[in-house]
Amino acid sequence: MKAQLNTPSGLLARLLKLAVLITATALLCTVTQAKKFEGLALTPPMGWNSWNTFESEISEQLVIDTAEAMKANGMLDAGYRYIVIDDTWSLRERDPEGNLVPDPVKFPNGIKALADKLHAMGFKFGIYGDAGKTTCAGYPGSQGHEYQDARLFASWGVDYLKYDWCATDTRDAKEAYTTMRDALYAAGRPVIFSICEWGDNKPWEWAQDIGHLWRISGDIYDCWDCEFKWSRGFKVILDGYHDAEPSVVGRDGLGKYSGPGGWNDADMLEVGNPGLTLAESRSHFTLWAMISSPLMAGNDMRIVTPEIVEILTNKEIIAINQDPDGVAGWRIFTAPDKYEIWVKPLHNGDWAVTVLNSSEESQDVTIEWHRMEQTFPDEYQIRDLWNDNDLGDTHKPLKASIASHDVLTLRLSKK
Repeated sequence: MKAQLNTPSGLLARLLKLAVLITATALLCTVTQAKKFEGLALTPPMGWNSWNTFESEISEQLVIDTAEAMKANGMLDAGYRYIVIDDTWSLRERDPEGNLVPDPVKFPNGIKALADKLHAMGFKFGIYGDAGKTTCAGYPGSQGHEYQDARLFASWGVDYLKYDWCATDTRDAKEAYTTMRDALYAAGRPVIFSICEWGDNKPWEWAQDIGHLWRISGDIYDCWDCEFKWSRGFKVILDGYHDAEPSVVGRDGLGKYSGPGGWNDADMLEVGNPGLTLAESRSHFTLWAMISSPLMAGNDMRIVTPEIVEILTNKEIIAINQDPDGVAGWRIFTAPDKYEIWVKPLHNGDWAVTVLNSSEESQDVTIEWHRMEQTFPDEYQIRDLWNDNDLGDTHKPLKASIASHDVLTLRLSKK
């Protein structure tokens, strides 16, 4: 045997084995070094997603019209950069090489051309995928095609991937999302990775190193507190956020898992959709800002009213959501069936305070600041963010009347 190994053919065999070992080691190192892209989503992502209003009725023209409307109405300038097409953008079968194929009727110029147009307008482009064999609407999922799909998305200029959890059978969630994270990283184009797993496997406990945001609930619906099999109103999601860890309170609750680079996602906004009153849209937007959830609009931008644009572009409310410290707010007081108080610490010692009227009637509220001295130990100037008023300071109690399902939102700044 030794004599054979010293022959030219034996030496060649040893060199081939060595090359295989080196290649395998290099591949192993590549896998171990894979990670999510850093430096993205340092504040909660802001943008627009097609699903809440249009579901499967999407097209290239709709997306371009939406982008043009958002540029004209000030939403792009306000920070809404990511335009994301949701499920049903592809054909129902992959091509002979196994690639996903954009629906040529909906997207006649292909996905790359659409992404290029959005980039030229100043937006980022996002797309939808699924960790299972099919998407929730029955289109091809990425299970078994993760690296192939990630390379395709990179070649198209995708900046954001919403990755759903349908048709996954017994697949392990952490493994599935880690596989796609590694595939995105290997493809080399920085992508915000949105984990849309509905909170079933407590992603807040394991997703920080995998994605940039993770869903904490089932799908949202444009209502106050309705609840269906797969979807629920924003107040139900909000209560679930607060009650996710009932044994703890304050910043030690679900919000402790959230921060720059990784966010609890309470699902897309229903602001401006027909099931919500104007007051409910304002409350919905405010509380998503308070808990540092991504602000992904889901209404029809082509027919949006000035009142809804005013809500979606309120700079002072957006500043609460986009605060660089990234600390999520929490509920500190509840008067059952009347109102509740939420607080959120901000940069440089400021605080955001929101009083939500949870009742069907107007509520008169008195905030006695001295009773909250453990939270607010100093004296603060008070600014009413929705009414654009300065309301004095916390030296004396604040009295206000709040309409049904509406909010009073204050910024406290140190004197």
